[in-house]
Amino acid sequence: MHRPTREMSPDRLGLPPNSTAYFLGIDLGTSSVKAALFEADSFALAAEASREYPVVHPRPSFAEQKPSQWWRSTVKAVRAVLQQAGGGHVQGIGLDGQMHGLVCVDDERRPVQPAIIWADTRATAETQELAARHREWDVIMPGPPAAGFAATSALWLSRHRPEILAATRTILCPKDYLRLCLTGSPATDPSDASGTWLFDIRRNDWALEVAEYCGLRAAQLPPIQQSAALAAGLSAAAAKTLGLRAGTPVVAGSADMPAQALGHGIIEPQTILATVGTGGQIFVPLRAPHTDDAGRFHLFRHNVPDRWYALAAILAGGLSLRWLRAALGMASKPDAYDHLSALAADVPAGAQGLLFLPYLAGERTPHMDPQAAGAFIGLKLHHETGHLARAVMEGVGFALKECLDLVDDGFSSITLSGGVTQSAVWPQILADIWQRPLTIPAQEIPRACLGAAILAAVGAGQYDSAREALSQRSEPLLVIQPNESSLYADRFAQFRRLYPLLREEMHALSEVAKIG
Repeated sequence: MHRPTREMSPDRLGLPPNSTAYFLGIDLGTSSVKAALFEADSFALAAEASREYPVVHPRPSFAEQKPSQWWRSTVKAVRAVLQQAGGGHVQGIGLDGQMHGLVCVDDERRPVQPAIIWADTRATAETQELAARHREWDVIMPGPPAAGFAATSALWLSRHRPEILAATRTILCPKDYLRLCLTGSPATDPSDASGTWLFDIRRNDWALEVAEYCGLRAAQLPPIQQSAALAAGLSAAAAKTLGLRAGTPVVAGSADMPAQALGHGIIEPQTILATVGTGGQIFVPLRAPHTDDAGRFHLFRHNVPDRWYALAAILAGGLSLRWLRAALGMASKPDAYDHLSALAADVPAGAQGLLFLPYLAGERTPHMDPQAAGAFIGLKLHHETGHLARAVMEGVGFALKECLDLVDDGFSSITLSGGVTQSAVWPQILADIWQRPLTIPAQEIPRACLGAAILAAVGAGQYDSAREALSQRSEPLLVIQPNESSLYADRFAQFRRLYPLLREEMHALSEVAKIG
């Protein structure tokens, strides 16, 4: 469908003749940071780059990263895209990042310790404590607490490392640390704030009762600004480091899931996004808050002012295949994922009696159990590498079907995103398990970066709203139709029976792992 293009001449933007105007989107992921430049008049991708960094596990159940590595990697990625573009002017900077993590900075705006990220499960007891206590407070929380959320991590620190919180001036979400480096000003936005479990969804503000219980003072909570609001200009020091103009508008930004959704144009209800990257998420926009009384999924703020979204999530989506790649000694093999996909394609549906539980990092929806553990069930002598790969892909599909069944309201098709779309076989497996057509954009672009760039364009005043900015884009789509089969329905029923049967043994083994 043809969409009208809003005129973005160099004169209108205050640029020299024949100059190209760009918006820069920065996406701080779990394993890497991505930077991308998009043309201001069409949001066509002009350049992209990424830089990796590790997740550190100093003890079992710990998952940490150094914020200084985030910043160094961001600098390298931004400089790379500017070099690729070979000129032009960046009119605004948007950013998004991994959700839930806790960054503690001191009076000098320096990290007090490594960031505790979403994959950390040390705060199991604190999670259970908050789940039992939170109804005593006059707040409405965005779903159940989980290990790896800022609230549970802060409560753990208050019990085990109180000196860390004592030295903390401000707590930040991961992408907010990047903005601090860019501008020198601490802040967050509603989409990230609602993912901390320190946010009251009724008042749309910090839940001070919860924060105090978790060992935090109100003064340690950053200001909340709308995602597309102009947070500050790029500082002179950051501008010199990045190779950009000082004063370039930097917006508040967004959590990564709503940024990904915005990059796909998913704002309105009756649309759904399924993402399989490191984890796996089912994302459904809502016009009004709607919580789950059973506490099996979350309700967060979108990055547009009048929208919320239901989020059902698993912790090890693509991470499960990444684990298998490493376990099979393929971590250094450049085409390992293509190789595993090809082997999986040669194995029939159902992996000849092999099932995989993808609870390698614990699990969220629907179990909310940080001590859940992964497992292969049904291993026999005839099972080979291809069976393992197919079982992992199917197990992730089954886990996400549990998520989908909780939040799906009869949508006819689903937009699929994330690294899973690069597999020749995995999207078809998901379509067959879910029995829904899957829509995949034909263009391979960093969607979260695009969502961040759209927010930057709105904040810089080039568009009145994210909806108007999205109207500038038009792109072809691929549709994957499901194959009809009863086999996956039977396998899914088996999959659902396994967690209750194995839960106590999983917990017992998790306790052994903590001891070492």
